[in-house]
This record gives sequence, C-alpha cells and structure tokens, in this order.
Amino acid sequence: MTHAVPGPDPRSGPTSEPLGGPVAADPVRDPWRDAMRLALAEADAAVSAGDVPVGAVVLAPDGSVLARAHNEREAVGDPTAHAEILALRRAAAATGEWRLTGCTLVVTLEPCVMCAGALVQSRVERVVFGAVDEKAGAAGSLWDLVRDRRLNHRPEVIHGVLGEECAEQLTAFFRTR
Repeated sequence: MTHAVPGPDPRSGPTSEPLGGPVAADPVRDPWRDAMRLALAEADAAVSAGDVPVGAVVLAPDGSVLARAHNEREAVGDPTAHAEILALRRAAAATGEWRLTGCTLVVTLEPCVMCAGALVQSRVERVVFGAVDEKAGAAGSLWDLVRDRRLNHRPEVIHGVLGEECAEQLTAFFRTR
C-alpha cells in the first residue's frame, strides 16, 4: 500500500544549510511529520523483536512511500540490519536503481556512521531525523559525515521532526533494559 506524504514547499524552508550543523525543523510548517509518524510506527515493530526502536521511511520525490523498515539486528542476527540500511535496500529494489536521487530518508534517530555512509552512497537528497544521537550520530551531532566537503554527495539534513516523541520512545525502551 502506498501512502502519499506531502513534499516540502521549497518556499517554506531552507533549500540548503550551512555545513556547521543540521537545519532544525520548523514545528509549525513541517512537511515531514506524517512520514515521521510512519517511522515511529516502524520503530514500535522493532521493540516486539527485542531490538532498539528505530524506524525509517524512504519517500519518493513525489512524497509517496517507497519503503519502510525498522531495526532487525536481533531478529536476523545481522549487525548491518539498521532501519536506514534496510529501508534504503527496499527503496532501491522498488525503484530498480541504487541511486535514490530526489528521495528523502525519514528516520527516528540520527544515523550512525554506517548509515550515514549508506545515505551518501545512495545519493538521497535529504535525511530527516527526530532524535539526536549524541553517542553515535553522524549527521551533525558527534560527526557530520553526510556533509563532509570531501565527499561527492552531501544530502540536506533536517533534524528535530517529532524529536521529543522519538527520544521518548528510545528512553522508554532503554528504561526496561
């Protein structure tokens, strides 16, 4: 089933951001909230398998959902089975292309170094995340791999979309551990 999520109005937000840090989402005119709610639902699915609740959604350039995923490391015993990696793989399979030009990855937690590298390699146009990962984030907090000037592709980064909800979901999970 394909869900349409409205794309951003280019007049309502930044078209690019300084390399000093990610652009904070505008809480009033945020076009990414619906997609983040889908990612939060995916993150809930990870919990039932005993995995860290991280969910991701890849949006096509027209705003339709290409792929969804959640962490599956515990379920499949694969250290690379992060939500972002799985969502990018599924989106590439859906489009028949490894280049996800014009696509947006929406994820509940700031991508790690592995996932940030996959974002650059897949050529997504932007990454939108909810909660900052101060321990392993590679999209502006601990590292800023996705916008390293030495790389040939640097996606736009938008952070803080439903950030409190995303952070609370993670906090609640780790409280039980």
